[in-house]
Amino acid sequence: MKVFVKAKPNSKNEEVRQIDDSHFEVSVKEPPREGKANKAILKALAGHFGVPAWQLELVSGFNSRTKVIEIDQNL
Repeated sequence: MKVFVKAKPNSKNEEVRQIDDSHFEVSVKEPPREGKANKAILKALAGHFGVPAWQLELVSGFNSRTKVIEIDQNL
């Protein structure tokens, strides 16, 4: 399953907000440096979907606020 994420790094609060079935807005406290925000976004989404973080893969948007993340829920 693919989800589309609008990232909000350096936020005061961490939050996952679902816009529709496949679009999310994820706020994290970490800065967008050295992949810290990307890791925090994957961790937040894993908690939201109730899957381990290793089942999520950042497909595109490594240096962008708009990201595509693949979630493997078949394992």
